[in-house]
Amino acid sequence: MKKLLICFAILFGFTSSSLPQFGQTAFAQQKPTPSYAKWSKIAIAKTKEKYPNAQVVDYLYVGRTNGPRTSTEKFKLWLKENQKEFGVYVDIEFTKQTEQVVNVTYTETAR
Repeated sequence: MKKLLICFAILFGFTSSSLPQFGQTAFAQQKPTPSYAKWSKIAIAKTKEKYPNAQVVDYLYVGRTNGPRTSTEKFKLWLKENQKEFGVYVDIEFTKQTEQVVNVTYTETAR
């Protein structure tokens, strides 16, 4: 088996350091959870309530606006209902201190 690995390495130009070491485990690097993750779940859930027959195809985090007492997280969701596809901007306004949702607004768009 070792001779086979050496032949393989020579054939394809690998060095011993680039060959997999048996018994070693590779771990995927964990990305930190974005600050808007909680709000994206709420945006998707609220949109599904408002458009129960539509499927959420994709979403985009647009950004956050900050006011003196509230902040607003902004998303664009892409929906498909029957043969129609359309976008919906979802703004979630919440209190900064308690993070309680104050208002959710929806604006449909063709693109």
